[in-house]
Amino acid sequence: MQRHNVGFMVADALAEVHGFDAVRTRFQSWAQMGRIGGEKILLLKPATYMNKSGQAIGEAMRFYKLGPEDVTVFYDELDLEPFKIKVRRGGGTAGHNGIRSADAHIGNEFRRIRIGIGHPGDKARVTRHVLGNYAKAEIEPLTDLLGAVAAEAGWLAKDDDARFLNEVALRLQDSES
Repeated sequence: MQRHNVGFMVADALAEVHGFDAVRTRFQSWAQMGRIGGEKILLLKPATYMNKSGQAIGEAMRFYKLGPEDVTVFYDELDLEPFKIKVRRGGGTAGHNGIRSADAHIGNEFRRIRIGIGHPGDKARVTRHVLGNYAKAEIEPLTDLLGAVAAEAGWLAKDDDARFLNEVALRLQDSES
């Protein structure tokens, strides 16, 4: 359960909670179809190297004739506190090679959902931290976060990012009580 794989963990949680079809290999990815909030959704977990994941996203977009505004990417964010979430459209890559690849292949106007993994404090420890597994003490908050994101994903399907963030925050607050 590497921190760097938190985006794939979200995809798995979405598929499980919303009863997506079985995984198929297509678009250089592991792909699943399903519905969230009445909207037909394609979940992709690119099987390319992370720094080439934009190729897989672009391939699926061209097949379905979608634009960047139809894409949501969940990914780890080093400079965000652990288990915090930020949502925005467009923006920079903040050094994230997967996002850099997506920008290069589909443009930068897709929805980005950054999931905080925290910074280890020392630049020399960054790679080991990012590629390291979550600690035992982090598993419960991670599970709570994944469950909250999956449960409230209908707001994303309705393009209500603010409501999504609010509802996820409320669920996480309830789980701390």
